[in-house]
Parts: sequence; C-alpha cells; structure tokens
Amino acid sequence: MTEHTDVVIIGAGLSGIGAAAHLAMKCPEKRFVILESRADIGGTWDLFRYPGIRSDSDMFTFGFSFKPWIDDKTLADGASIMKYLREVVNDYRIEDKIRFGQRVGKLAWSSEATKWTLDVQSQGGETSQLSCDFIYSCTGYYDYASGYDPVFPGRQDFAGTVVHPQKWPEGLDYANKKVVVIGSGATAVTLVPEMAKTAAHVTMLQRSPTYIASVPSRDTIARALRKRLPSKVAYGLTRAKNVTLGMLFYQMSRRRPAGMKKWLVGLAEKELGGRSDIKHFTPTYNPWDQRLCAVPDGDLFQVIRDGRAEVVTDHIERFTKKGILLKSGRELEADIIVTATGLKVLFLGGIEVRVDGQRVPVNEKLLYKGMMIQDVPNLALAFGYTNASWTLKADLTSEYVCRLLQHMDATGMRQCTPRPAPDVTEEPFLTFSSGYVQRAAAELPKQGNKRPWRLYMNYVLDTIAIGYGKIDDGTLKFTRGGDKRREATAPAGATFATR
Repeated sequence: MTEHTDVVIIGAGLSGIGAAAHLAMKCPEKRFVILESRADIGGTWDLFRYPGIRSDSDMFTFGFSFKPWIDDKTLADGASIMKYLREVVNDYRIEDKIRFGQRVGKLAWSSEATKWTLDVQSQGGETSQLSCDFIYSCTGYYDYASGYDPVFPGRQDFAGTVVHPQKWPEGLDYANKKVVVIGSGATAVTLVPEMAKTAAHVTMLQRSPTYIASVPSRDTIARALRKRLPSKVAYGLTRAKNVTLGMLFYQMSRRRPAGMKKWLVGLAEKELGGRSDIKHFTPTYNPWDQRLCAVPDGDLFQVIRDGRAEVVTDHIERFTKKGILLKSGRELEADIIVTATGLKVLFLGGIEVRVDGQRVPVNEKLLYKGMMIQDVPNLALAFGYTNASWTLKADLTSEYVCRLLQHMDATGMRQCTPRPAPDVTEEPFLTFSSGYVQRAAAELPKQGNKRPWRLYMNYVLDTIAIGYGKIDDGTLKFTRGGDKRREATAPAGATFATR
C-alpha cells in the first residue's frame, strides 16, 4: 500500500528547511515529509566545498524572516550558514521529517483522486511510491550533478590539476602554487582572495569584466541595534534597512545606468590604488543586467594591491603543458587551473511532471506569481530573487503556501490550479544577460505580461501581492475534487491574510 501524507517538500536546502519551518509554525495539523537526494541538509551549502565558500547576499536578508541572524558577519561562510540551518532544524523539530538519499523522478497528478503520486529512488537504487495532497518543490535552480564546464582545446595537454568548484577535491594543496581561476562571477571573486593567502600567485582570467563592489564584513548598525533592542526587533529593523537599500540601489541602476556605472567603476578604481588597469573592472553591460559581485572589506582588491593576485581579461586559445595560451599570445603559467565557469540551470530538479496521464511541458507554461505552474494543480515551487536575496522570495512563497492550504481546508476545496486568461501573453522568465540564464532560456517556463503572471523581482510588490493578496483571486481555480472537468470558485469569507 502506498504511503500517503498531506504535503511533500522536495529538497532540504535553504528553501526546503524554511518551508518546513513555516509549515510547522502555521499548519501544525499538516503531516509532511522532506525528500532530499543528498545525505545531509544544506543543498548548496553542503554541496560546495571550495575555499572561502560564502553567501553573496547579506545574511540579514539571506536569513529567514522568523530566525534572527545574530552573527556579526554580513557575508557568512558556508560553515556558519550550515550551523544556522541546523539550528532551524532543531528549533522546529524538522529532523524526523527529512528522508535522505531519496531522489524524485516523476510526479503524477490524478484529478479524480485529487492527489499526487511520486516515484522515488533511493541511493541504493530501490524504487518506491509516495502520495500526497500537495507538493512544494524546493529543489533550487541548478544541476547538482555537475556545473557548466566548457571544453577547452588542449585540456589534456596540461600537466597540472584542473578542478571545478562544484566538485572540489578534498585536501587539494595549493600552497606555493601558481593558480589560474577562469571566471569572474561570485565563485571566482570568492576563490581568488582566499587562495591568494597561501598560493604563490593567483590569476583571475575573465572573458569580460563584472561589477565588483566592496561591502563591510560587519554591519555596525546591526551590532548597535542588538545592544539596545531585543534580537528579533533588531533583526527586523536591520533586515528592513538592507532590503530598502538593496531596492534603491537596484532601481537607481535601472533608471540611471550611466551614472551608476561611473560610480561603481570609480569605487573599484579607488580600491585598486593604481595596481591594476581599471578596464578589467569596467563591464560593457549596465549594472544589474547581470548580478553584481560583493567582496567583504574589499578582500579581492586587497590581494591585487599586494601583488598576490591579478585580473586578466582575454580569451583562451588553448591549454598548454604549462598553463593557458591566450588569444593575445600571452601564456599564463599554472600548477592548478580552476574552471569557475558557472552552473547549469535545472528547473524543478529535472523532475518529470504529469497531469491526468499527460506529460506537462513545463518550459511552455507560465508561472503564476513566480511559484505555481500554469495548469498544474496543487504544486508550488520556491524560486528566489536574482536581484536580491534568494530567501526573501522563498519566505514569501512559504507563507503563501501556508495561507493557500489553510484556505483550501476552510472552504473544503481539494484542488487549486492556476489558469491564465486568454489575453495573457508570454515573455521570457528571466531577463538577465548572464551566461547561465541564456544557456537555459529554452528550458525555463515563461512569465506573463500582466499580474499575477508577471515576475516583478520586487520584494515590496511581492509582499503586497503574495503576502496580503486574496487567495481566491479568480485566476487560481478551485474544485472540491473527484471531477477533473468542473472548476468552481470557492466560497468567499476566508482569505487568511495574516503573516
């Protein structure tokens, strides 16, 4: 007999642990399990083991709304984030809900039975099934199996070691070694200053520059507030401050791109102190066309000023026995080459979705409020912000899922399905020009041209629409179950707008 539960959360990373805590707080009557394919919680923070791994968002917005971040670090290291997540698991008694080594391969919805059936494979290869009323997917957005690792001519000729940050070998010794890090994103700007502490020299090789800004490693305002106020109040005020500043910075970047570009490049030039050509820090695109990289206390600029690292902007001709030959003719000698070339996007963890026997082409569907798939019942997914902390949106989504479940229980509805009006037209899901987004554009779902199908990437607008908006809004169609042809509007009166 197939085991049945109320809710299944897929993934025990940051989003999944947050989702479980929200359910435990707001829907304590719901039975739920978390299916995690790995052997531990943490997702990204358990997977990545490269030197210096840290958040690229400040922890006062990257942390959960319900769990104050009380460390002084603004950009926290991986170990500190894992400690924080374990505290959440312990605080909300989530551990017994997690089933490790369980990979979901297929989801099948039956409108007649109003339930999902999940095909699950264990690490040992055994397959089983589990059914539930509602699925909350917290799988993240990239492929955990492998990162983006392009083929470089002559790679086999290189006599040294080549590693990808997503599969960092334990115990790799880079002390007194020459290192070349290929890439210019968050991973590269984290690796370079950390490896430069003991390496003979580190070169960051980029095809094009990225906006890089120094941020304080400690938030002095947060520290002052904690001394005078209860931790939750201080955390809430610091979180609001950082959300507001982040939104203002983003809006200024979109509305006054030339001015913001001049300002950001000017800050980088000042940090470099004449020790590097500013062309390596002057992108061709506008601020926030791609994600901006933050470095704590300017650590990347510091190692460049000290001569322990440099940035080179060029294209790779081929790998050689000694290192990398560039298009310009220069050869970068290396003992170790790190291919920090990015990730591979994998939407919904690559899970196959079927509704009433028909496979759902997710990449052809719209996303309702950035969290539910058009024509797919009783399924929500966590997808965070690209222009702010991931967790801000994940928190809002979890709150919404809880309100939705409460609403369905109160009105006797068993099935909820987002259906777009005929005049809604599709647009690309993400507008970022980053390589990982462009490579995956054809595999991602779409957004619509109007609410509630439009993706605003704006925390204030989302707080209003998701946190306080009506559940029964006319777009989300409800049925009592057992009839896949008839959809009805649920009785009015219970919208559960509390947060």
